[in-house]
Amino acid sequence: MTIGRFAPTPSGALHFGSLVAAVGSFVSAKRQGGKWLVRMEDIDAPRVKAGAADEILRTLEAFGLEWDSEVVYQHTRLEAYRAALESLRERGLTYECCCSRKDLAATNGIHPPQCVARRRGKSAAFRVKTPAFRVKTPDETVGFCDRLCGEFRQNLRAEVGDFVLRQGENEFAYQLAVVVDDAFSGVTEGVRGADILISTPRQIYLQRLLGFPTPDYAHLPLVLGTDGMKLSKQNRAQPIMIQHAEKSLKSALHFLGIFVPRELDTVRTILHWACKSDTRD
Repeated sequence: MTIGRFAPTPSGALHFGSLVAAVGSFVSAKRQGGKWLVRMEDIDAPRVKAGAADEILRTLEAFGLEWDSEVVYQHTRLEAYRAALESLRERGLTYECCCSRKDLAATNGIHPPQCVARRRGKSAAFRVKTPAFRVKTPDETVGFCDRLCGEFRQNLRAEVGDFVLRQGENEFAYQLAVVVDDAFSGVTEGVRGADILISTPRQIYLQRLLGFPTPDYAHLPLVLGTDGMKLSKQNRAQPIMIQHAEKSLKSALHFLGIFVPRELDTVRTILHWACKSDTRD
């Protein structure tokens, strides 16, 4: 069975770009007779806004986007991330690192096979700072075929370097958390924004190391503001208004290439029509 998901960060209200991602993942799963899940990616505590998670869920309900299982909150999953990291550490696939952004400036932020801080004689930093854990990356290309973007390939060693899995004591990185949580929930497809495309080879690499299946991926076009920048909470994108749910839902589907008949005027009839298996984009 197809299992899709929508995984917002509760740092504020949903905007039109996040609505597009939610609708795209929902329609894709439902057209295949599958389930749709919601996960709150709330492990980055400084970004989390009080009450935002509940507001997001109310907004999804107002748009008829009903999830099929209990909502997962990442802040409750720290032990699962810790166990995954420990399994990699035991196999010698990670190492401790105290390199700063300044240390990596000469390599454009790409961490080489050996720590820059250690080579520069800064090992004393390990006595005063909680080190990060990085995963060792191979000098090989990781690629996949995206349903929308086609073939995408990335040499992790050359283009990313050894990347962080845990920053502080309990500050687990997005790349590790999303891989562990997708496997936990049985997610079979990741329909999400194209800004995540560049991160996907890292996630596939971790899936392989941890013995997890790789979902089918489809990275949706990004919604841009008048300034040409991606709509985001950081760019002060305006929240979507549930009072105009039908209009906004039609606009989101239109953005995805699904043109809704004018006579459909409720969120439920609009979504029912959009999710029919014989509907064509």
